[in-house]
Amino acid sequence: MSALTLDVHTRDGGTDGTVDLDPAIFDAEVKVGLMHQVVTAQLANARRDTAKVKTRGERAGGGAKPWRQKGTGRARQGSIRAPQWIGGGRVHGPTGQQNHAQRVNKKMKRAALRGALTDRARGDAVRVVADLAFPAPRTKEAVAFLERLDLTGQKVLVVLADRRDTAEKSFRNLPGVQVSPVDQLNTYDVLVSDVVVFERDALPLIGTGARASTSAGGADVDADAAPAETA
Repeated sequence: MSALTLDVHTRDGGTDGTVDLDPAIFDAEVKVGLMHQVVTAQLANARRDTAKVKTRGERAGGGAKPWRQKGTGRARQGSIRAPQWIGGGRVHGPTGQQNHAQRVNKKMKRAALRGALTDRARGDAVRVVADLAFPAPRTKEAVAFLERLDLTGQKVLVVLADRRDTAEKSFRNLPGVQVSPVDQLNTYDVLVSDVVVFERDALPLIGTGARASTSAGGADVDADAAPAETA
């Protein structure tokens, strides 16, 4: 495996040397079936079980028989809240407690992420930037940055070395652009993006499950974040 060398771009349109991508992550085996399984599980685990219908026991009314059992010439009926009646309960419908979760082990998640990053690297869809430490949230500067990299109109995943509000707020109003700290990098976000832009300091943190602040011993400020897929 040979390392892929990329230019390190700066926010003002220049370059700041080069960087070698780790071949263990960006030149791995691409397993399409495995990536499909991991993405399917991730989307299934994100589903909210809000769909629900009422059974006949949850419908109001229907306590008395609509007519007597015999002698009317009509079919026997026990309640107007039976499923065959308009306004009656429903059978075999969603209960609001469905469990759509699918289990995928860490080894599979890591292999799928490596495959997704490898696919983007081989397709010349990986960029590296020195840093995205905007002094203040400025969408105009974010647009200019994407224009300099010729990424306007594409789906871009921006991977930060640490959670940074100025960068996230600068990009969040741009359609098709998603910002993620490196410890939240996952297969789905990589595959739905046309180009992945990494901060230089984020590259050595891929696969560690940490971001810059936590790897340096700082407190994790986002304890409720979803678990990362390490490579």
